[in-house]
Amino acid sequence: MDDLFSYAEEQATQSDDSPAAQIAQLREQVARHDRLYYNEAQPEISDADYDKLFRQLELLEKKHPELDDANSPTKRVGGAPLDSFSQVEHILPMLSIDDVFSEEEMTSFYQRVQKALGESSIPVVVEPKIDGVAVSLVYRHGQLDYAATRGDGRHGDDITNNVRTIGRIPLTLPAGAPELLEVRGEIFMPNSGFAKMNEERDEAGLQTFANPRNATAGTLKQLDPKEVAKRPLDFIAHGIGAYEGDELDNEDQFHKLLDQLGIRRNDPIWHCDSLDGVLSAIRELDEKRHHFDYGTDGAVVKLLDYEQRGELGATSRAPRWASAYKYPPEQVETLLRNITIQVGRTGVLTPVAELDPVHVSGTTVSRATLHNEEEIQRKDVRLGDTVVIEKAGEIIPAVVKVVLDKRPADAQPFDLVDYVDGKCPSCSGPISQQEGMVAWRCTNFTCPAQAVTKIVHFASRKALDIDGLGESIAVKLVEYGLAQTPLDLFQLSEQRLAELELDPAVNKSGAESKARRLGEKRAETILTSLNNAKNKMPLARWIFAMGIPQVGESGARELSRLHASLFDLSASEILKDIQLASQLEAERKFVSPGNKSNPPANEVEKEKRKRQVEDIKDQLVVVNTRLEPYQVSSEVGPATVQSLLSYLQSDAGQHMLAHLRELGINPQSENFAPLPAEAGELKFTGMTFVITGTLSQPRSAFKKRIEEAGGKVSGSVSKKTSFLLSGEGGGSKYDKAQSLNVSILDEAAFETMINS
Repeated sequence: MDDLFSYAEEQATQSDDSPAAQIAQLREQVARHDRLYYNEAQPEISDADYDKLFRQLELLEKKHPELDDANSPTKRVGGAPLDSFSQVEHILPMLSIDDVFSEEEMTSFYQRVQKALGESSIPVVVEPKIDGVAVSLVYRHGQLDYAATRGDGRHGDDITNNVRTIGRIPLTLPAGAPELLEVRGEIFMPNSGFAKMNEERDEAGLQTFANPRNATAGTLKQLDPKEVAKRPLDFIAHGIGAYEGDELDNEDQFHKLLDQLGIRRNDPIWHCDSLDGVLSAIRELDEKRHHFDYGTDGAVVKLLDYEQRGELGATSRAPRWASAYKYPPEQVETLLRNITIQVGRTGVLTPVAELDPVHVSGTTVSRATLHNEEEIQRKDVRLGDTVVIEKAGEIIPAVVKVVLDKRPADAQPFDLVDYVDGKCPSCSGPISQQEGMVAWRCTNFTCPAQAVTKIVHFASRKALDIDGLGESIAVKLVEYGLAQTPLDLFQLSEQRLAELELDPAVNKSGAESKARRLGEKRAETILTSLNNAKNKMPLARWIFAMGIPQVGESGARELSRLHASLFDLSASEILKDIQLASQLEAERKFVSPGNKSNPPANEVEKEKRKRQVEDIKDQLVVVNTRLEPYQVSSEVGPATVQSLLSYLQSDAGQHMLAHLRELGINPQSENFAPLPAEAGELKFTGMTFVITGTLSQPRSAFKKRIEEAGGKVSGSVSKKTSFLLSGEGGGSKYDKAQSLNVSILDEAAFETMINS
């Protein structure tokens, strides 16, 4: 595989075009491929080729900060954390839609519209009511200007930095976009992404989210856009706000405009011109909505014609031309027969409710996750209880509450530790609960339940791709004591593997055959794949194969770009700096005078904290300057680094590293991008320069020399500026540097400094 970093750097420096032209062209290309991928599901290039374009753009923008653009596709990874959200006043009030809860109420709405317009046939559209967070996207001259929540209808939170991380939302519209376009819609979390995220949080022992809407709302309230970028958020448009462009007469024309601009809109849409048609569409949507990959809690009925909408107008809180039919949540009662405890790949003990089978939202449910002991105690779930079940996000069976009136007299509160007698239910090994975590884990490195799932993951196609080694064989290897950890696979002999007894096969009539051997041919296939993994599989595959919580495929690839070999990870200065930056940022937020949960006691403490914040910011500048040359992506964030280092420093991690050394395995990176020199050896590391005035060479030449020496070039003077490099006519920057006591260098002093 090509070295991504080197390739991008080479492409970024070989073009004859000006940097501005190169950047503009790359932004247009990346934005186009984003539209093809996210909105049209018709990608034209591979992920690898897309990554090359993206990295090339990142490098050019890094070298030319004067060409910064808030709507560049590179902003998808998130910017600097905010202290708080600012407020935005909506151009037009962002009203709610009145709800109705029965077909009778919907009939009344339609008849009121008929009477008000004096028409018997009223064209309307019916569309899904998405269970998300309402937002407004304002585009001016084809560029995303800002994004805001509904708030109180007149003012909302400015969530622009968070919205920029959502791949589905275009930051720049194609040519021909209206001068002003306010698109209103819903940000939501797809059910599939929500389920995967909750599963990962469960595995990591973190608190899970109750449903996709809560997860979405909580994510958008994050002050750190980099954290938002990690969550699987999506967007669907459903309405228009402020608008300056070619006249739009009805909803169909608005939908056509959205399609032309590459903005995903609500679908399916029903067109009706009678009450019977409206009620029929609502019923049909109720059947179809269970197959959508997002939560819906109703059907929105809106007048098609904009002129008719204007005739009806609005109240102070809702338009008179629209109504939302709310579907009743499908909840059913059933009996909780038992609670079983599953042991996951990372040792997390997950309680599962075993239920009398019951039909919910189109499927039969007999099991539902209880997530963890804290969740069980919060809901006071007990064995023998009658519980209410619904599908969270209409996909994940969940216990909503207990029917206390039907509780048996002898029902006892559930205690996970007592329930499993303080031992892992799979291996009887010790269990523990990490401080600050809600999950209990089995700490036995050779736990069979973990062994099987770890081996299956280790051998999976996206990991080390061990051909022929599936779950059934992994179960038998563990059962016969041939493998307790994935690395034990490398000590298997062909003879012992060939003799492995598998479960009897079952023929079409249901009869079992005699026990089967794995056989020499299948054993040879597995061992050939293992030898290939040992000698040829790159570092990224190995990192992913280890199955460390919070470390996915993308994170593994980024880690391998930053490190030459597996044994470099545990002593990595890069990872330690990421960890340190996270700790400093958390400390900054805690001591901030504006921290409402930890306010200063008085003015003296407030001033003291201001100084502390400035000191921490200075430390962050130094740490981030060390990290800056590596361009670490958000895939290797603080949570990933913490999980990785915790594992490598644990007994299990040390055992794994020692075992690898014994086996002579040290996977190498295929995309490692070493820097020309270590950041710590560069002369200007941690220093920020501002350049002004007329110099003997273009400013770009001085900027390049400063950056090559490890420094950073900023466009404005502040207290954080280390030096002002000033030629003739320094102007306002020179004056500001003097007022802030910033050191000022002329060209001769700069040459002496850089050459000394």
